[in-house]
Amino acid sequence: MTDLNAMGLAARKASYQLAGLSSNAKNGALLCLADLLEQQSETILAANSKDIEQGKSNGLTDALLDRLLLTEERLAAIAADVRMVAHLADPVGEEFDAKVLENGLRLRKRRVPVGVLGVIYEARPNVTIDVAALSLKTGNACILRGGKETTHSNKALTAIIQQALEQHGIDGNAIQSINDPDRALVAQLLKLDRYVDMIIPRGGKGLHQLCIEQSTIPVITGGIGICHIFVDESAQQAAAVDIIENAKVQRPSVCNALDTLLVHQAIADQLLPKVADRLAASGVELRLDEASSAILANHSIAQAPAGGDDFDQEWLSLVLSVRVVDDLDVAVDHIREHSTQHSDAILTESLASANAFVGAVNSAAVYVNASTRFTDGSQFGLGAEVAVSTQKLHARGPMGLTELTTYKWIGEGNYLSRS
Repeated sequence: MTDLNAMGLAARKASYQLAGLSSNAKNGALLCLADLLEQQSETILAANSKDIEQGKSNGLTDALLDRLLLTEERLAAIAADVRMVAHLADPVGEEFDAKVLENGLRLRKRRVPVGVLGVIYEARPNVTIDVAALSLKTGNACILRGGKETTHSNKALTAIIQQALEQHGIDGNAIQSINDPDRALVAQLLKLDRYVDMIIPRGGKGLHQLCIEQSTIPVITGGIGICHIFVDESAQQAAAVDIIENAKVQRPSVCNALDTLLVHQAIADQLLPKVADRLAASGVELRLDEASSAILANHSIAQAPAGGDDFDQEWLSLVLSVRVVDDLDVAVDHIREHSTQHSDAILTESLASANAFVGAVNSAAVYVNASTRFTDGSQFGLGAEVAVSTQKLHARGPMGLTELTTYKWIGEGNYLSRS
């Protein structure tokens, strides 16, 4: 039986050591981890193959299998991200907001680790490394709970992480993984407030709701992306088609992929057939509102009328909802009603429209003439991310190094008493 209290105690003790490590010590362990990922790639991929085979036997969707899959190329990219984290500036110890009060008290804030993180995720073995790297760099211990779909992969990856830590004199309990598939352990982790300081869920709506309702620990919500692109009447249409294809097709199973396309009615007759021509080649199926259905009625692309919930779907597959809108205001109203405040974009040549869209759409990432696929810690230059937060407190968007720290006030006086 997995003893979460023992794991929590071990993580808390390890966090004290981590908080005092120098940047050089942390970076050395990270570079070692990157090397070990490449050196032990055969072991990792063999373990991942077991998870893939079990996933297929258990009827996992293509989207989940894609998230679960590790390849030589993906593993090399993960190792590269770890090296990038090692070379980023260490936020721990940074001091800011310094001031001197009238009574002579000198105040400043210093960045410090959060402490112990609890990260719950599903079929994403890359999250194991991303979280471990960011946690180590910011001096946080971490308890990982991946989905049962990733059991073999996570065991192999956690062993390599702990090997890298121990080779550099760091307590291996700094990064631990709950490998027991018993779902009751998730509920126990959510109540482990004696040792865990922050819960970060990475998964579907059900997982986030479970954490919000049951956790006695602060929860960072996010990662669910119903992402929109609005094509304004002034947009360059050929370039718009390229961006739409990229946002929908490049990797449809991830949270920053395009789910809903909104097109200004002034250009819908011209643009939508071009979009359909391009997306049909990739096997995309469209869910069309009445106006877009009339325009594409005779097109060969797979299509169906949009159902009542189709504009509230994170498709995670080659399905795209389409709506023709009267103007920018209607597009913004649609996004406000249906967006999960993850990533939304406008394609336009109008500075006024761009500014109005950015001002009105309150998502974690808002783009002008760029794909929603950029909402990613690596793409943002953060090295990696522990999650994409869509909440409004503490952190929004890709959570990198700074978002995994908090701060303490430091006050210095000359034997100063309060009057």
